[in-house]
Amino acid sequence: MLSYGLRSKDRRLKQLKTKGHWVVELSVVKLDGTTDQQLAVSEDVFATAFREPLVHQVVVAYMSGTRSGTSSQKNRSDVSGGGSKPWRQKGTGRARAGTIRSPIWRGGGRAFPATARSYSQKVNRKMYRAALRSILSELIRQERLRVCDEIQVSQPKTKVMTDVLAKLGLSGRVLLVLLITIRMCLSLLEIYQASRLLRQRRSILSAWSATRQ
Repeated sequence: MLSYGLRSKDRRLKQLKTKGHWVVELSVVKLDGTTDQQLAVSEDVFATAFREPLVHQVVVAYMSGTRSGTSSQKNRSDVSGGGSKPWRQKGTGRARAGTIRSPIWRGGGRAFPATARSYSQKVNRKMYRAALRSILSELIRQERLRVCDEIQVSQPKTKVMTDVLAKLGLSGRVLLVLLITIRMCLSLLEIYQASRLLRQRRSILSAWSATRQ
């Protein structure tokens, strides 16, 4: 769901039409659930084809980047001890052994130990942006994207935020993307405090994009 401050977009619409871009109209939902305004957006961003392989690649790269990659084990050279031969080569009747830190010994090193590594994958900027456009377009086709002119809560309480989401017709996992200004910081703090306890019922994340006055 997008919370978007409505402003005059006539100049931008003229530029889009002049450059040959089509315009898509999105309904703007109010807090009471009614829609009486339209938001014009570019078809190049919100009406593209869904590219599943590209989206899959970007999502896998994002999830791989969150892995710490700190798992580390010791091989036979990293384990302390085992410098001397435990017994002589012949004459004991036992199997020959050169160190007590062999991988087949208890307390020895690992044969193929895990080492610290980075799981990050490089994603080109154009690929990332194309995947984002594809996701936004698919959300619109599935009617899972809501554009709201403003989101306000009277009190920073979970129940109030639940009622606001119910009026907007949202259920399940919800992602809040808020375009804010410096004057809205206090209101955003109340929204965050009202939505942070909804993780068990719905996952609400806030992507804050501060803009200057």
